[in-house]
Amino acid sequence: VQLQASGGGLVQPGGSLRVSCAASGSISRINDMSWYRQAPGKQRELVASITSGGGANYVDSVKGRFTISRDNAKNTVDLQMNSLNPEDTAVYYCNADIWPRRVTTHIHYWGKGTQVTVSS
Repeated sequence: VQLQASGGGLVQPGGSLRVSCAASGSISRINDMSWYRQAPGKQRELVASITSGGGANYVDSVKGRFTISRDNAKNTVDLQMNSLNPEDTAVYYCNADIWPRRVTTHIHYWGKGTQVTVSS
């Protein structure tokens, strides 16, 4: 099982970006999918998460600006980021709570990070 993230890049303050993540491999079921971020010199923080039923939660600093969504048929999770500001600059990581096939427990998998830079 692996997670592959894409998107990110450089954007001006007030702009928008979308990051996407796809899970692949021998997967039985995916529970929660999430996006974390880590800015230089700071701890990794949970930005947004979404259940398999579509229930979403956000950290206060992104509420009203970011939207997390998922496609259960494609095993993907997206994070649409609007009204970006320099404080959103970080490496963004996707995380998924997955039940692999022929495994009797669920495992949290991480994707490689993708850089988001907000700067004029």
